[in-house]
This record gives sequence, structure tokens and C-alpha cells, in this order.
Amino acid sequence: MRLSLRFVLPLLLVLGAVAYGVTQLADRLTLRWSVRDLDIRTALVANTVEDSLPELILAGQRNRVVDLFNRMVRDERLYAIGFCDAKHELAYRSVTFPARVTCGQLEDLQPGPGRILHLQKGSLHAAVTPVRDPDGRLLGNLVLLHDMSFIERRSEDTRRYVFYLFVALGAVISLVTVAIAHISWWGWMRGLRAMLSGDWLLKSSANPGPPELAPVAKDLRALVRDLRGNGTGQDESQVSWTPESLRAILQQDLLGDEILAVSNRGPYVYAYREGVLQAQRPASGLVTALEPVMQACSGTWIAHGSGAADRQVVDARDHIAAGPQRPGYDVRLVWLSQEEVDGYYYGFCNEGLWPLCHIAHTRPLFRPTDWERYVEVNRKFATAVFEEAKTPDPVVLVQDYHFALLPAMIHRRLPDATIIAFWHIPWPNPEAFGICPWAEQIVAGMLGSSILGFHTRYHCNNFLDTVDRFLEARVDREANAVSYRGSRTTVKRYPISIEWPPSHLVGLPSVEACRRQLRERYGLRPDIKVILGVDRLDYTKGIPERFLAIERLLDLEPSWIGRLVMVQIGAPSRSRIPEYQNFAERVEALAERINARFARGTYQPIVLRLEHVDTSGVYAHYRAADVCIVSSLHDGMNLVAKEFVAARDDEQGVLILSEFTGASRELVEALIINPYDLDQSSAALRAALTMPANEQRARMRSMRAQIQDSNVYRWAGRMLLDAAAMRRRSRLLGTGRGGAAKARDRPREIAL
Repeated sequence: MRLSLRFVLPLLLVLGAVAYGVTQLADRLTLRWSVRDLDIRTALVANTVEDSLPELILAGQRNRVVDLFNRMVRDERLYAIGFCDAKHELAYRSVTFPARVTCGQLEDLQPGPGRILHLQKGSLHAAVTPVRDPDGRLLGNLVLLHDMSFIERRSEDTRRYVFYLFVALGAVISLVTVAIAHISWWGWMRGLRAMLSGDWLLKSSANPGPPELAPVAKDLRALVRDLRGNGTGQDESQVSWTPESLRAILQQDLLGDEILAVSNRGPYVYAYREGVLQAQRPASGLVTALEPVMQACSGTWIAHGSGAADRQVVDARDHIAAGPQRPGYDVRLVWLSQEEVDGYYYGFCNEGLWPLCHIAHTRPLFRPTDWERYVEVNRKFATAVFEEAKTPDPVVLVQDYHFALLPAMIHRRLPDATIIAFWHIPWPNPEAFGICPWAEQIVAGMLGSSILGFHTRYHCNNFLDTVDRFLEARVDREANAVSYRGSRTTVKRYPISIEWPPSHLVGLPSVEACRRQLRERYGLRPDIKVILGVDRLDYTKGIPERFLAIERLLDLEPSWIGRLVMVQIGAPSRSRIPEYQNFAERVEALAERINARFARGTYQPIVLRLEHVDTSGVYAHYRAADVCIVSSLHDGMNLVAKEFVAARDDEQGVLILSEFTGASRELVEALIINPYDLDQSSAALRAALTMPANEQRARMRSMRAQIQDSNVYRWAGRMLLDAAAMRRRSRLLGTGRGGAAKARDRPREIAL
């Protein structure tokens, strides 16, 4: 009996508290509904007399007005009617109008919803309606008072019904609880004695012990693992984001879990130059961001072996030591045939998804054969991830639009893995993305992720809208999550950045030396202002637009001719695609035309370098330039803007930044432009070229602080912290990804 009371008494206390809360809620709802009903009735009564009342008042027929009011208050709820004239005096009233209510009390009451007046004999609902003559002049306000005693009767009935309901509910639940408690008690005690008799709690799941306590034991084991690893979780605002802090997250929050990264490009490609094997870093913002993260995590980077000499530097397992100078992680290369590269990379990715997502006025091309190659390559990378995984629950970082199908494929083969997919390019609205014939399969593949990241909140919202449009999934916009076929994917904003401090500044000359060397290299006078552009040769980067802005500035202010030079570094990219070939020709032709117009002797306003420049050379250009212009027509983030700011430790130089980049949301001190607006862009160029040094310093100092705080380690760390929290919840609750209830996710299949 004492055991039963231990169960029943807390239950009854909880039910009593719930009943009290429900009663209070019911009272508030009853009052709200009733007041709304009275507001509606007030409007109806006012509309009924709006035609006749002004005529009677203007005619001075007092008796007829009072008689009208007395007849109207025969309604059971309408208590009294009065009319306050323009002097706020009670000119007319029904016999029931209380003497304690004056026009002065109602002076601040606005037309519309009424107000409750508390009197000694009860409460009244008061509302006023303006009365106007046929010419629209205000005559006064019609005052309507409703009796609210019926609301108290309603509330009393509701409280009584709720009380009876919870009494009955408490009795039924108490009886069921007592019965179950007596039946279960002896089994639980027997299992608990067995558990306490030895070290069974610390045994592996292969010897689970008493089945009755298996769920409890699983949670306790997870807690022991977390305590052993000091996995108490970290608040990102308290972390100083460095490579060391990333390693600490792996050891403390992720308990040293395995990290695998997947991207199309690797950190280096190998080729022979003049008989010498050389490693070259690809012109890729993704590689720029991911390489320092992998240095900190010491994981395995899985990428396409695209270098001409890559096969000559791998071992029997297709592994190489990453980077010729700073090996700190493994690289596994995946080999693709030329047919696969043509269909997957050049075809579906860069003639289809790239122009589709960037909305850069280039028509996307979708071919069924390209889609088949895309699926095949994603499967090949999924196999590589499975082969590289040393544990059943690694953390897998899937990078970019080349692998939209990969998260679901990994999830099927490693259901306990935590998959973080990051989409580096913009995500368009559902109408635009619906152009892709395989939109549903792509979105379903991405929802194999545990966490899905984008640069901006706008791109996250576009993705959620796309899921809502194409899939039968539950979209939780408050939690920014999608539940699809038994799995839950969190969709979050993770703005990417660069390492801080930039390692590429080590060994570079001073700013003054870089300025001198650059001007000597291009044959420029020391006083010439240098405007710098650094991009892949891509139609989304707005290179022609910035050339036209230079031309516009020279047209409007010829005094700048001979005083400024635009140095444009354009790394060749995807040159096998006809659109890129045509674009390179257009850029060269435009530069030649502008140079022909404004050439003065050896002077030309545009210096065009269509070649790959190594990272140290690019940073030397950043330090030497007076202005850096990023005029992308549509971009995910654009790390060139952040690299330029990071390179300027002299706190000088001006950044001109397109509003269509993700970086413009963070680097607000830059000169923000619409690259399609040539007048605005040329004005920004003039402002940058003439900006005082103290203003440059203030802007640059603020932007450098932003990048220092939100560096690439924070980008990766935030994702890994979220992954760690997700894994802790799964271990403790035994649900979702990586938990005991994971078996219900395993039958999940996505048609690809």
C-alpha cells in the first residue's frame, strides 16, 4: 500500500496542478472569446442606428432619441446606451445608464475593441462609435455598455466541468498505475540486484545483462563515456577559435571521433613541370576553407584524383600524404573515367546545377546521360567513405553541390554516422530549382544529412521552401528542421570564412615592398592607384561588369586616365565547357576594347592575367593593391573579399563588394554595390580611390575584427559542436541518428 501511495500521490498532485492551469487558461479564453463577441455585437448595433441617429440628433428630437435607446436596451446583454456630444458631455442616455460612468472616463477610448469597466455591482464592456452628420462632421460618440455577468457564469460552469473531468481521470490513472506498479516491482528489483552484484554496468553491449534494464544501462554507459571524455559540451561564444580549439572539440565533445571529409577537389593536384613533380593548390574557395580545418582535425579527406601525376604519388590504398609542406591528415583519391568526369563534373554539375543555382542569366543544361554519371560518381564516393570509415559512427563532412545524393547513400551504409553536408553555392527559390528534372531526388538525397548547412538564412529558407514544394516531409520552421522518412535533418546557417591568422602571410614582404614589386612587375609609376580583381574565370563573378565600371569612371572623369590601373587575375576554369570558352573570349575582347580607347603611350587601364597564380602571389597582390573589387552577380560567400581584408595588416586599402555575395552580410563596412548598376559601381570606385587613410583604417579594422572572430575554425567548430550535441542526445535518449532506435531508420530507401 505504501508503494502504491508513492506512485499515486505525486500523480494526483500533478493532475491537480494541471487542472488548475487548465482552469486558468479556460477562464482567459472564455473572457477573450466573450469580449470579441461583444465587440462584434457592438459594431452590429452601431451599424443599425448609424443612419437614423444623426437625423434625430440634428433635429433636436430628444424624446425620440431616448425612446430609441430604451427600446434597444431590452436586449438581454445590452445594458445601457448613451451619447456623448462633442464637448464630452452626456447628452442622451437610456434609463439604465449608470450614473458613475461619465464621458470623461471614456474620453481616451478609441473606436474599435472595447474596454472593461469594473463597477461595484459588476463589470461592463464599454465601446464607443463616432457619429457623424451627412457632411462627415463629428457630432459625438455613441456609447454602448454590455453586461458581462454572463461571462462569470460561463467560467463557473467551465471550472466545474474541468474539476469533474480531472477527478475521473485521476481515479482511472491511479487504478492503472497501482496495478502496473505491483506487477512490475518484483521484476525490477530482481534485475537491479543482479546489476549491483558486479561490474555488469561497464560490460560491452555484447553481454547486455538483464534485459529489463537494457535501456537504462545504455544511457548509463553513454554517460560514463561522456564523463571519461569530459564531454560536457561547450558554448561557442566561450571558445577562441583556433586549430587547437577544434582539436579540443574532437577530444572533449566528440570523444575523438573519426572525421571524414568529401569534396570534388582535393587540397593539391600533382603534375610534372619541366620534369619535376610539383604540387599545386586548385583555384577553389572550398579548398581554401577546408584545408586548415583538416589540418586541425587530422582526419581523412576523400577527393577526386584529377592531377596528371596523382596516380604516381599514391600508395596501394590510393592514399597520399596531404600537402608537400604540412602533412597533417590523410588524403584518399577516387579515380573517375573521362566519361564520368564529362558527365558528372562538366555536364550535370557545371552546365546544370551551377547556372541553375547562381541564376546568372546562363541557361542550365540537363541531359539524362549526365544525370546517370552524377549518380554513378556519388555511389563511387559513398563506397570510398564506407571503405575509409574505421568506426560505425564517423562524422562525415560532405562538401558542395557535386555530392547532393551522397548523404542518403552514406546513411544507408553507415546508419550511425553523423553526416554534415554543406552547400557552398546559393540555393535558389523553389520555382527556379524546379527547372531541374531531378529536383526531388536531389532534395531527398540531401536530407540523408544529420545537419545541412548554407551560408545565409535566405538560402536556408529557400531550401525549406523547396522541400515543402517537392517532398511529403514535415518542415519545422521554428526548429529549422525537416523530418523525412523517419529521419530528421537540421538546416542551419554556417557562414564560411578563412583561417586566422592567415598562414599565407608568413614570409611575405611588407606592404610597402609588395607595392613596389607589383608596380615594377607591371611597369607602373609609383603613384598609380591599383584596383585588383581576383577570380576564377567564371561568368558569375561579374568581371565584365567591373571592366565596364572602370570605363564608365574614365568617361565621366577623364582626369583618372593614366592614374589608375585595374589588375585582373582570372584563373582559367572549366575551359572544356563552351560557355566558359566564350566567356573568356568576351573578357579578353572587352579588355582590349577599353585599353584601345584609353591607352596613352605605354599606359593601359586594364592588365589582364588569365593564368593560375599561386596563393603567396595572390596575397602579395592583395597587400600591394589600393582597392579590391568583388562584383559577383550571384555568389554563396566569396572568400576573396575576406582574404583581401585578412592580408591588410597595415589596415589600409578599400574593399568594394557586391550585394549579391554572402560576404556582404558580414563585411558591412565595405562599399556595397549592385554590379549591374554601372553608375553606382563607378561612383564606388571613385570613393574608394579618394578615401582618406583614417577612414580606410576604421573600416578595415572593423572588418578584420569580424573575420578574426568568425574565422574558418568557427565555421567548422559550430558544425562539429552541433554534431556533438546531436550525438549526445542520441546516445542518452536512444533515438534518432546513432541511437538505439536507429533500426527504424535503416529500411529507409531513396530512389536514385
